[in-house]
Amino acid sequence: MNIRIDTGSTEPFSPYVFGHNLEHTRAAVGRGLSAQMLRNRKFAGKPARNSGVAADWIGIGAGAFFQNGGRACYTRHIGCEAMRRLNELQSQSVQNVRGELCGLAQGGLAVSAGKAYEIRAVTLCSAPLTLTVMLTSRLGDQVYASRDIDLLPGDWQTSVFSLTSSADDDEAVIRFLFTERAEVVFGALSMLPEGHFHGMRADVVSRLKEIGPTIIRWPGGNFAGEYRWKDGLLPSDQRGPLQAAMEIETQPYSHGYDFHEISTDDFIALCREIGAEPFLTINLVWNSPQDSADWVEYCNGAADTEYGRMRAENGHPEPYNVRFWSLGNEMGYGHMEGPMSPEDYASLASSHAEAMRAVSPDIALFSSGPYPNDLWAEKSAARLASSVKYISLHHYANSPMDYTSPEKTAETYRGIVGAPEGALQLAQTMRACLDKTGETLRISFDEWNYWYAWYRPSCVAEGVFTAKMLHMLMRSSNALDMPVCCYFQPVGEGAIIVGERSASLTANGQVFSLMRRHCGGRLCAVEGADDGSVAATTKDGMLTVTLINDSYDSERRLTVDGFGAAGNGVLYASEDVAPHSRFTASPLEIRRDGGAVTVVLPPHSVALLTNAL
Repeated sequence: MNIRIDTGSTEPFSPYVFGHNLEHTRAAVGRGLSAQMLRNRKFAGKPARNSGVAADWIGIGAGAFFQNGGRACYTRHIGCEAMRRLNELQSQSVQNVRGELCGLAQGGLAVSAGKAYEIRAVTLCSAPLTLTVMLTSRLGDQVYASRDIDLLPGDWQTSVFSLTSSADDDEAVIRFLFTERAEVVFGALSMLPEGHFHGMRADVVSRLKEIGPTIIRWPGGNFAGEYRWKDGLLPSDQRGPLQAAMEIETQPYSHGYDFHEISTDDFIALCREIGAEPFLTINLVWNSPQDSADWVEYCNGAADTEYGRMRAENGHPEPYNVRFWSLGNEMGYGHMEGPMSPEDYASLASSHAEAMRAVSPDIALFSSGPYPNDLWAEKSAARLASSVKYISLHHYANSPMDYTSPEKTAETYRGIVGAPEGALQLAQTMRACLDKTGETLRISFDEWNYWYAWYRPSCVAEGVFTAKMLHMLMRSSNALDMPVCCYFQPVGEGAIIVGERSASLTANGQVFSLMRRHCGGRLCAVEGADDGSVAATTKDGMLTVTLINDSYDSERRLTVDGFGAAGNGVLYASEDVAPHSRFTASPLEIRRDGGAVTVVLPPHSVALLTNAL
């Protein structure tokens, strides 16, 4: 194949096509973004069976009596009074009936020798006692660290201290023990490793920076319908857990509860750390328009406003200037609470939009619905067009996956890598749908991925799919007026795989890391690659070219004119496309002939060429 790159014919394209979603609920404890190591640390839900002990915890002591803490509850909510969820505000009572050793424990903790862990224990007790906190082996026969803290009756007491493990152990146990004949009510317990970033895992934050999101949509996704933003004004231990309306979709790894480890301030800190623009989704149904306006004021208000002052008191005197705000998520679908008709949604959304824009007139608002849909375009998007210019589009490619034979693997692979064409057709249909309204409306393709990436391992086949999607979004964003595109989602669901001790990029993440070099550049005209296998950009005196061979079993020879005699390249390739496979990076062999270069790409590979202009 002969390719010609015209560096004299370029156009800008939106940097926000390299966006991501961040629904921090899934796998949020231990193997997600949160650095929190303790599961169910605020004792949400009902006790397991008739033991009286909260899920994920172990009761210690044959003579102890365990029960839900009842009215002695430490966690709470702020506002959002109309929202009703079950068993969010709980605590754990331990009564020492016989004066023997008793308490709580949780196992399955991966600790490292010489590493310090910050422990917080919020407790209420009926009599003076000594609480011993220990890191031990699974059987308790080895003690890696121990600390005694004195508890006194009265109000809630927060104890903060550090434990440094003396051993490496993937099955360590933390124990909270006492021997006095008394009651201890545990309101919240916490264990964070040293070096965390605002309560988030530093290694995961580093991987996020590596894949280079330009905009991050948060806190959902579906989770936006459960999120109470004002709870984030409380200390993290006091924030009430959030029960999912749809347990299987938003909190499948934590018994249907999220423990609100990340506040607005933490999220903004993350965005600034990795260089991303924040994109917030309001809880349209359960927050009032005033609640939404208060959130805008907290982010964008001056320090002399009510909520701007709260932000300043939290250590952030300068406004965050959050520009992008979504008016709910996937409204009009059966899985979301709230209005089901376009007219009802438009009425509710307009009330929030009016209140939010009264606080910060320059914000960009996004509406949602079951798009493409002509009725919703006419009755919702057009009605909101005076203040809401962006319309959300979501798409998850899907096809059968069977890797049980070479033939079925090949069929599976071809289904996956062919899926971007369907995504393009959907976006084109959406464009036509919005154009019929006669209004100037823009598409926000703010959720895309391969179906059920959150429940299974990814692979090189999906890495090639991601590469083709990014090429498609780059070349189509201007024509479709689609400046915002967000992958769903990087952490634990396709781009970054998180283990107990480390986080690494999947094949999808490797592709994002490679393709991010296009961000901020000008898109070059490319002749001879109508299949979208080649993308080229210029930026800061450099030409960047990415090439894709999506064939399952054939290599591909490409000659690129207009590249230049110098330059270098890297090849991402793999012989395996099945689950858990990743690309191996190696120097790309380049044959030069004047201003042209020829490269040979093996099957299912992605390559990068760079050269000074």
